[in-house]
Amino acid sequence: MAFKVIDPESCFTSSVIRDPKRFVGRSDLIANSVTALNSPQGLIAIYGKRGVGKSSLLRQIQDLATGNYELVRRAGLAHIIPPKPRRYFTVYYACDSIITNANDLVTRLCNDSDPLDGLLRLVPDGGKELAEFTRTDESTGGFDLKVLKWGVREQDATKYSSAVPGDIIQTFRNFTNAVVEANNRLFNKRDSVLILLDEFDVIKDKAGLGSLIKSLTSDKVKFGICGIGQDIGELVADHSSVDRLIEQGAVYVRPMTMPETEEIFAVATKLSGDRLEFAPSMVRRVSEFSEGYPYFAQLFGRACVQEANNRGTNRIDDAILDVVLSKIRSGQAFPNLEAKYQRAIGASDDRAMLLTLLAEQSADETKFDATLGQVVLRQSRSTAQDLGIEYIDQLLPRLIEERYGPVLVKTPDARGLYEFTDPVFRTYVKLRHIGN
Repeated sequence: MAFKVIDPESCFTSSVIRDPKRFVGRSDLIANSVTALNSPQGLIAIYGKRGVGKSSLLRQIQDLATGNYELVRRAGLAHIIPPKPRRYFTVYYACDSIITNANDLVTRLCNDSDPLDGLLRLVPDGGKELAEFTRTDESTGGFDLKVLKWGVREQDATKYSSAVPGDIIQTFRNFTNAVVEANNRLFNKRDSVLILLDEFDVIKDKAGLGSLIKSLTSDKVKFGICGIGQDIGELVADHSSVDRLIEQGAVYVRPMTMPETEEIFAVATKLSGDRLEFAPSMVRRVSEFSEGYPYFAQLFGRACVQEANNRGTNRIDDAILDVVLSKIRSGQAFPNLEAKYQRAIGASDDRAMLLTLLAEQSADETKFDATLGQVVLRQSRSTAQDLGIEYIDQLLPRLIEERYGPVLVKTPDARGLYEFTDPVFRTYVKLRHIGN
């Protein structure tokens, strides 16, 4: 087959995966998601390390919630689909660090007019869309949504649901009740509305959020939250409030297995119209380097396709992978990770070596917990000294200071124990120094 330039983004992406055809593996997580969705009032909680594919799974759950079970069938799990699966109107919202507390979060939801994911797109009046809205500062101090006109232009309509001055929580209840009651008269009947909150961990003050979610959960409203955390306690501060709600909805996302990572390249071949050919040994090496993080495997795939385009070939082998690895070592391959690396080490070669020693620390159980990604400083001291690196305690602060990353955080329960904030970055650091 003649060479054809392939757009790397058409086969690999560093963005959240929304298309079920691009989602690979994770049959256990898919099964857990089906169970969680069909639990009438349970909370869905997706948590795990950075870069393991949590947000992509959340988007697949959103697709399943609308009744599209294609992903489940492709995973060979058609037998677990209930005879009458629960179907939802869905809302998706990615939190940000500007949201400081529970009230801010609910206010954002009530003001989100995103045409694809926002709550307001679902709050109807006789089947007509919201025509105009504003926010007004009431004398009570409330900052609520005010519907000015419902219905088509030049036509008045009765408000189906309304804002309550000074009470954003009741406004949210009114809006979500309106979603189910009104839309079920106009479209295919659905059981409730599913509110999916991505990047939940970035909310600064999560106190009371568990209690709030519990109070807002009903036969009309179900929540799904997603964020970085080793357990539900890291994701929800007052998790005891929602313990009963998550009995069937907790989904812990671990790194991919080797076969799952390799499947990313099989899918890429199909997406290229079978033009791309990946050498099995190259795919195996990338799967090993990626250490189960799909984000990193996708980055490798994109870089390899681009290099193959430069060489005028659609066959990607070990030679092309070696070129990409060489560019990683020189800091040319992945600009975002390289910028983070340079910010962390500053102008210090000794700090760069210390960071590498920590990243490469042995996976022996006494030195390194592979699940948590923790490293023990004292295990690298003797090696650092042998390499002529002195004053380790003076090099370390930059690696844990917020203005430079941080790339490490100190574990409060043990002295000298640290954890990489981003395991993908840890993998990058190791690759950055392979062969050097």
